[in-house]
Amino acid sequence: MTSARTRTTTRLRPRTLLIGLLVLVTVMLLALLIGAGDLGWRRVLAEIVAQLSGGTSPLSAREAAIVWEIRLPRVVLAGLVGAALASSGAAFQGVFRNPLADPYLLGAAAGAGMAATMVVVLAPAVSGWVVGPLQLAAFAGALGGVGLSWVLGRSSGGTGTATLLLAGVAVASFLTAVQTFVQQLNTETIRQVYTWTLGGLNISSWHEVWLALPYIAASAVVLCLCARLLDVLTLGDAEASSLGVRPGRVRLLLLVAASLATAAAVSVSGLIGFVGIVVPHLVRMLAGASYRVIIPMSLIGGAAFLVVADHVARTIMPGELPLGVVTAFAGAPFFVLVLRTAQVRSL
Repeated sequence: MTSARTRTTTRLRPRTLLIGLLVLVTVMLLALLIGAGDLGWRRVLAEIVAQLSGGTSPLSAREAAIVWEIRLPRVVLAGLVGAALASSGAAFQGVFRNPLADPYLLGAAAGAGMAATMVVVLAPAVSGWVVGPLQLAAFAGALGGVGLSWVLGRSSGGTGTATLLLAGVAVASFLTAVQTFVQQLNTETIRQVYTWTLGGLNISSWHEVWLALPYIAASAVVLCLCARLLDVLTLGDAEASSLGVRPGRVRLLLLVAASLATAAAVSVSGLIGFVGIVVPHLVRMLAGASYRVIIPMSLIGGAAFLVVADHVARTIMPGELPLGVVTAFAGAPFFVLVLRTAQVRSL
């Protein structure tokens, strides 16, 4: 009985994958059909069918542009950002063997926030770049924060994940202090920085999709390929080494891939919390504890989760609600539940 159960929980079953994909396609379609602009879901559905079959569209050129140039890129970008944050959160939980780890653990959020604040303060009117200075700064800042944590952790003489974790806490605190100091010197920029910090996809286009897609796709491939090695690491470094796995190199590869995906997500969406904690835990409860299941299903589940959250953010009230607020409303109660029921232990 034990071996049979192990087989069912350590491999991604086709039925589980199919159900996840169907859920994702369904929520993406619903988000495309229903929006703040009252186009009528039947007319939008007829437009989609017309585009696929070459038929006559029931929408005007302006209405069709709303569907294909505003709604669709936003839905796709929400899926990409959700997939990046959820899979990165799962990888961080596996690397640190801590169920409360998230993609921002090593200073990605603090680095992105500080860099974005610097751009808002020092170059508020810069335009005409292929990549916006705010996006570029957030991407570089996120990677810089993680890189600084890694260097600090290694230079302190420690080799374990606990040392790296402490370095991440120190770096995040320092970068947040710098950001706060700069904001206090330029109080007129607080509102703009605050809006970015809450996260959102209200300025989404195909340009942002193509900017984030290569990094998130490459990271997703690496994380999926390393999922089996992540399972081996849960046995302990000694056991993993005896099986021919080099724990240090595997952790470094996973952290680089997860941090790259997180940086790409943050650069186009701002800081969106709880996705990297909620989704991997839900996948673990519903589909199994193996990272060969958790990583790919977190990609799908994270995409579906954020598409739904973004749809709520843009339709629940006349003025758009920050996306980070919606994910906090959904994630905070779940996070409290995790704190009450889960001990921080090896997964």
